[in-house]
Amino acid sequence: MLDRERFVEDCKAAVAEDSSHKGVREVVARAVSDPAGVLAGLGEPGRAEVQRLYVSDTLTVLNVIWGPMMTLMPHNHEMWAVIGMYTGREDNIFWRRVKDDPDGRIEAAGAKAMVVKDATPLGPEIIHSVTNPIQKLTGAIHVYGGNFFEVDRSEWDPLDLSEKAYDVEKNMRLFEEANARLA
Repeated sequence: MLDRERFVEDCKAAVAEDSSHKGVREVVARAVSDPAGVLAGLGEPGRAEVQRLYVSDTLTVLNVIWGPMMTLMPHNHEMWAVIGMYTGREDNIFWRRVKDDPDGRIEAAGAKAMVVKDATPLGPEIIHSVTNPIQKLTGAIHVYGGNFFEVDRSEWDPLDLSEKAYDVEKNMRLFEEANARLA
């Protein structure tokens, strides 16, 4: 069974040893290699939400539970991330900036479907959108190399793909809207 405190301590130790994502990726991969153990330690997802397991200036550990068919618009993190899937599926579209576009527009550059037992690193320059493409809750451990809630970053308008400041509160409300659709 995943021990939350031990998991966070292992992530902190990995970052203390190497500030890149490499050590954390190994910690996350080890955890999600036993999805039943993660479910036992974190609990069966019951609602869409972002559970803060640990937040500091150098590390954020979240349990992200996506609502069925939920989508988060293109955004960046301005720090590395490691996504570890323990239930469901997370589809990511990766984006790149359109060269010399005055509005900071982006264009699609690739995609990856993340499934149970995947532990996928994302570099600090990555722009991605996320969709839970299935009709059930999806759970993933997200670990970031900084304070996820305090860094200035961008999101892109879903209609014209122009850049604007990321709105943490608005994006957290998307999880509550997903719960309202479940009710």
